[in-house]
Amino acid sequence: MDTTPYILKDFKAFTLNTKVGEVKEFFNTTTFNYFPIVENEKLIGLISETEIQGIDENEKEIGYFQYLFEVFSIEENANILEVLKEFASNQSTVLPVLDTKRAYIGYYDVIDILHVYNDTPFFNSEGIVLLLKKEARDYSLSEICQIIESNKGKVYGLFVSEANPTTVQIVVKFDSPDINETIQSFRRYEYEILSNHKE
Repeated sequence: MDTTPYILKDFKAFTLNTKVGEVKEFFNTTTFNYFPIVENEKLIGLISETEIQGIDENEKEIGYFQYLFEVFSIEENANILEVLKEFASNQSTVLPVLDTKRAYIGYYDVIDILHVYNDTPFFNSEGIVLLLKKEARDYSLSEICQIIESNKGKVYGLFVSEANPTTVQIVVKFDSPDINETIQSFRRYEYEILSNHKE
């Protein structure tokens, strides 16, 4: 899924010369918890709302406080899962986007990206969600799909939600004319059903 249409340029990045008071005002009028600082199209870092609110010198430039900057970003050709991972890893509502030459081109807003993800068939299709568990050496994603499809079902998506050296847990979302048959098939293939379903 292409996320480049969601790169925003609504707000201009801060520079090292931006005054602390301006940055505070910006955070007071937006929902962002971080925002980028850019010089000559290069990302210098991001300043957090929490850090800037702790500075009393409103007339000073933020360049004096570079020790407070954090550095994280994503390349424009990253897929949606990589983008979501960066948002989660940095607990940020904004993610700077860089081109292949590492020049700053804009930012993602987490709300927009969550809407994109929510529009995928995995989330917006009606279906059954099963949480399966099996020994790590015995599970197969293709086998899971085959079980569902052999029972006239259609797979909307699946992912490994938990894994350790001995077992894995897999979340699968699908549509099926007969959930009971599908569940029984999983049991025959020695998958443990962890989610609750009426049979």
